[in-house]
Order: sequence, then C-alpha cells, then structure tokens
Amino acid sequence: MSDDVIPRDHLRPRFWDSVPLTSMTPREWEALCDGCGKCCLNKLEDADTGEVAFTRVACRLLDDQTCRCAHYETRKQFVPECVVLTPKTLPSIAYWLPRTCAYRLLHEGAPLFDWHPLISGTAQSVHDADESVQGWTIPEYEVDEDDWEDHIIEDL
Repeated sequence: MSDDVIPRDHLRPRFWDSVPLTSMTPREWEALCDGCGKCCLNKLEDADTGEVAFTRVACRLLDDQTCRCAHYETRKQFVPECVVLTPKTLPSIAYWLPRTCAYRLLHEGAPLFDWHPLISGTAQSVHDADESVQGWTIPEYEVDEDDWEDHIIEDL
C-alpha cells in the first residue's frame, strides 16, 4: 500500500478476524486505524444522558487533507488532553469513537467495513467512500469553544 503512511505490510493475514485486540502486536494495532480523522474531531458530551455529539471542529493538529495528525508521535506535548487509544483504554472510551472506527467495531464484535484499508488494500478507499473528514473540518483555533455546538454533525 504505497499511498499509506501506516505500515500494513508483513502483517498476519486477516489478523483482525482472529486475534483479540489485547493480543495484537503494536504494528497490527496501528494498522487498524483507517485514517478517517474522525477521532480528531472535537466532541460534546451531554452530562445528563452521556450522549456524545461530534462537531466539525477539529483538533489543531489535524491536517484535514491527509486526515492525519501533524505531530502524531509527540501529540501529547502539543495537546495534553489528547486521548491515546490502547487496548487498555479502549473499553472506557469506545463510546467516544465514531461508529465506523475499526477499534470500536472490533471491540463491539462487528466486522470491518469493505472500505477499510486492510480490506480494500488502499488507504485511499476511506476517502473514496466518503468516510473521512477530508476537506470539511474547521480548525479549533477558529471557533470559540462556546460555539462548538453550532457545528455539531448530526450523523457520524
């Protein structure tokens, strides 16, 4: 997958179907990311209901053309509140992930979508399927946090 910044070569065949999330290698874990960028959207959680609403307002580190973090390896230095997804943290934060997220899907026992790069063989498939945030986010520094509710995405 030459168009993919995530190394997905030399992995066990269809490991996501047979290997528990807690037993995946670090490379397999990272390969589950479909590159959609949805997890980098700022969210609002209703204190009474626990309902999570995604906004069009993206983390300041998200490049909305590549749907990648501009400083992935050192992101916590720039955004201390960034949540690092691990097999240990997944159960408590899965509800914050988009419904299409491979980590959430596998955690809930659901299969990956056909457009996922591990299935399609290309990182471009997530964008071609209109499942990424490519080109439609607003950087968080352009919107006051009190106005994020004006940018809620109804179905994500």
